[in-house]
Amino acid sequence: MKSLDDLEVAGRTVLVRSDFNVPLAEGAHGTRVITDDGRIRASLPTLTHLMQAGAKVVVVAHLGRPKGHPSAELSLGPVAARLSELLGAPVGLGADITGPQARAMVAAMEPGDVVLLENIRFDARETSKDPRERAALAAELASLADVYVCDGFGVVHREQASVTDIARLLPSAAGRLVHKEASVFADLLAEPARPYVVILGGSKVSDKLGVIGNLIDRVDRLLIGGGMAFTFLAAAGHPVGDSLLEADQIDTVKGLIEQARASGVALLIPVDVVIADAFSADAAIQVVPADAIPDGWRGLDIGPKTAVLFAEQIADAATVVWNGPMGVFEMAPFAAGTRAVAEALAASNAMTVVGGGDSAAAIRLLGLDEADFGHISTGGGASLEFLEGKTLPGIAILEEH
Repeated sequence: MKSLDDLEVAGRTVLVRSDFNVPLAEGAHGTRVITDDGRIRASLPTLTHLMQAGAKVVVVAHLGRPKGHPSAELSLGPVAARLSELLGAPVGLGADITGPQARAMVAAMEPGDVVLLENIRFDARETSKDPRERAALAAELASLADVYVCDGFGVVHREQASVTDIARLLPSAAGRLVHKEASVFADLLAEPARPYVVILGGSKVSDKLGVIGNLIDRVDRLLIGGGMAFTFLAAAGHPVGDSLLEADQIDTVKGLIEQARASGVALLIPVDVVIADAFSADAAIQVVPADAIPDGWRGLDIGPKTAVLFAEQIADAATVVWNGPMGVFEMAPFAAGTRAVAEALAASNAMTVVGGGDSAAAIRLLGLDEADFGHISTGGGASLEFLEGKTLPGIAILEEH
């Protein structure tokens, strides 16, 4: 897979696919405010390299799911403003994607300039299932540039016009972010240092079955928290009250528990949980043993004994991968488990990898120093599919070309 260093970019127009799918909140006077700019900051090494090398940088990105139609709420305006602040240089925002205004902006660029095209998903062809439609949009994008750089790790698991189709039309390479992400996850699947510990959380066990199945013979310890833990508890014969439960996955989970036992993998589930009588920060809460959740109550975080247990399992690890929070960390009463795991990773001497999505968001929301973690991925879905051993189309196309 070619990298930026393999490209001649001086004086050339480089189309960069970034991932700027950032969370927004309503600010004063109806403005939209970015609440987590982690993905924008992750794009800076590639963009600054290209600017300093004298390239004309045209950035393509998406925000949300506009379903192929322009939407003022999902315009990349706030992203352009924040990117301009971070780069210390003006970033023009195209009013369209491949139309006359975008073409005029690109034609007027000087070396070192950066232009951000409007939300690529305003064009339904970007995510079309029809390869001919995607190819048509890719051709329009390719006509704007001389070179293509893929730097949106959060979208490399998708077959999309600006991710895969365009790489067939222009000289292509991985940006700094995608190159690093791919290298980190490839190492995890090859020869990770041991003990190798994987921590999985989040709401649904069904979202993680592929990862568990692929890793269960590779890891030394598998720690299960978050909403998905209650399906494991139910599979172990414990009552889970009104906790999140995927009853149709109980038999599958029983099989995974047996597979872990047969493979000598330590599979740990919570020994205590924080429960509440409602899904609310103001609910009545208590800590109970994991096998004693009463009817009418729901588990919303791992308990303090589990937090200590998980921290002990992390302490002597050589490689740790974490994907998914331990509880509803957005609500203060249910954030302690996620914080405990994050702090254990930060204090560890292991190679630590945080698998994007809510886990990465939790680190920033809890005010922890990102520098204390070995690698914080920008792609929740992409990192999961990588760990499942799947072929990621956006990576595969770069390797082919």
